[in-house]
Amino acid sequence: MAGPIRANARILTAALVGTTVEFYDFYIFATATALVFGPLFFPQAAPGRQVLLAFLTFGIAFLARPFGAIAFGHFGDRVGRKATLVASLMLMGGSTLLIAFLPGYATCSHYGVGWLAPVLLCVLRFGQGFGLGGEWGGAALLAVEYAPKGWESRFGAAPQLGAPLGFLAANGLFLVLGLVLTPTEFMAWGWRIPFVASAALVLLGLWVRLRIAETPAFRAALAHEPPPAVPLARLLSHHGGAVLAGSTGVVACFATFYLATAFALAQGTGPLGYSRQTFLIVQLMANLFLAVGIVFAARWSDKSSPGAVLGWGAALTVPLGLVFGWGLDSGSLTLVFATLAGALFIMGLTYGPLGSWLPQLFPVPVRYSGISVAFNVGGIVGGAVTPFGAKMWADSGHGSSVGLLLSFAGVLTLVGIILARRPAGESAATA
Repeated sequence: MAGPIRANARILTAALVGTTVEFYDFYIFATATALVFGPLFFPQAAPGRQVLLAFLTFGIAFLARPFGAIAFGHFGDRVGRKATLVASLMLMGGSTLLIAFLPGYATCSHYGVGWLAPVLLCVLRFGQGFGLGGEWGGAALLAVEYAPKGWESRFGAAPQLGAPLGFLAANGLFLVLGLVLTPTEFMAWGWRIPFVASAALVLLGLWVRLRIAETPAFRAALAHEPPPAVPLARLLSHHGGAVLAGSTGVVACFATFYLATAFALAQGTGPLGYSRQTFLIVQLMANLFLAVGIVFAARWSDKSSPGAVLGWGAALTVPLGLVFGWGLDSGSLTLVFATLAGALFIMGLTYGPLGSWLPQLFPVPVRYSGISVAFNVGGIVGGAVTPFGAKMWADSGHGSSVGLLLSFAGVLTLVGIILARRPAGESAATA
């Protein structure tokens, strides 16, 4: 196993670092959404509505991501994977850094423009999501298109491991800040530190990515034919079914993750009454099961098939939904941990195969556009609608049944897997 990995260490590092930055940026925003953004940017609303409004800003990035997927997918299929990944990382990192310097509602109110604070937050969140729209797809292709035969899923897991690493970095930093700062200091300025720190990760990602070459698959495709003038047009006219399959196929992954992280944190530190430090520690420990799930799924996918492993993960998401809300509301920190750890392990089974499953659905000339659009359109349902709906559901007194949203997401992913099955003889390699 070590031989192919050592031979492609720089490529795998480039894929891993970029998605680590991506997920770090997303997690610090998710954590700040649950802990800070409500009272800071929406103080005039009632406490319960503050969190809901904060979750709406969180969801803006998911609406922006498909637009970023289209834009970066266009250049990724025409110009190449490397240059596009550098541009997406710069936009994503720049938007995240600027959030650190945003004035709150109270500051803007001194100048009679209190409304400007949440507007600026929404604009930067859109920029963050736009850049993210081109990040994951390019990182996955960078790894998979360099992979030796039979290693596609294990190489494709490199960007996937950015999820638990980014989560550990983000929530670990918030945990440390909570331990060394008073609540007043944290609310006043401490929450900004993780956003400033993102700049160091972005610079590291740029340094690695600028030192790699274009993928062999893209170079071979260019030698065979010129890139399509409008990749999106070819994608939708020839591969619309694959886009639909891919979009529904990723829903369970997004839904499980954001219910087990952002939503669970908001509930745990809010209505459920756990301290911020305690709940962050629980989530950090549970996050290790996500990493285990990704590695296990990647090895299993190379021995079996990515679609089969994804199917098992989706199938397990259905019963997970039946117990998720009950476990979170149980009042036992042990059961809370078991619920989150189980959810994130199952999420690893749905996330680990995606890096190799989605590229199989599309030919190389439109592959960047295809997997980026599918991944990010599915993210709207799983990552934006699901946690917001869960929060509304929980606030109406039905917290123990919010997991039914996970069951529904699992069914959607199973539908996507069925839609992705091609008739005999049909290949993704045909345009």
